[in-house]
Amino acid sequence: MDRHVFPDRRSAGALLGIEVAKVALEDPVVLGLPRGGVPVAAIVAKSIGAPLDVVVVRKLGVPGQSELAMGAIGENDVVIVNREIVRASRVSDEEFADVERRERATLDQTLGLFHSARPEHSLAHRSAVIVDDGIATGATVRAAIGVVRAQGVQHITVATPVAPVDVVDTLSAEADIVVCLAQPDPFGSVGRWYRNFDAVSDREVLDLLVESNSPGAP
Repeated sequence: MDRHVFPDRRSAGALLGIEVAKVALEDPVVLGLPRGGVPVAAIVAKSIGAPLDVVVVRKLGVPGQSELAMGAIGENDVVIVNREIVRASRVSDEEFADVERRERATLDQTLGLFHSARPEHSLAHRSAVIVDDGIATGATVRAAIGVVRAQGVQHITVATPVAPVDVVDTLSAEADIVVCLAQPDPFGSVGRWYRNFDAVSDREVLDLLVESNSPGAP
């Protein structure tokens, strides 16, 4: 059996919460990446006594090379553009706008699904803790960092149970702090490091948001 194996997302969240609690955070809010990051984030939020929310981002892939990110979008009309990739890939303004329009429709649909269960707050001048259940390439988390920073946060912590060493190094240059419990090499996939890595449903994300932000919740 691999050395670093988490029983499930909640167990990983409990261990991650212990480490995140050691970070000095002013007025923190925990932001889970749907869907798999939210069960981990819910435990972290409880551990540090912070509200739970989600950060929904959509990567803008280069036409014909969808895995290559030329930018990202988030709520509040935030758009992050990687101008070097746009230039190198010779993406026209029209092509960029077309990709953004398609991804914005999917983003809005996801945000609409979670809207009723989310707390109403601003991220401005707060400490944001971005949580995922594991990070393989870092593309989604990097997009989340850009989107969250554009909303005026004061401090960004990225927290994850497991990620490759090189990805942690890259994210450390973009976030203020990266908390990662295990950095195995070779890495493989995120699911390899969990005994139970069942898919997380939208219903589970909604339930966790409601539970974490209900009156009387820690």
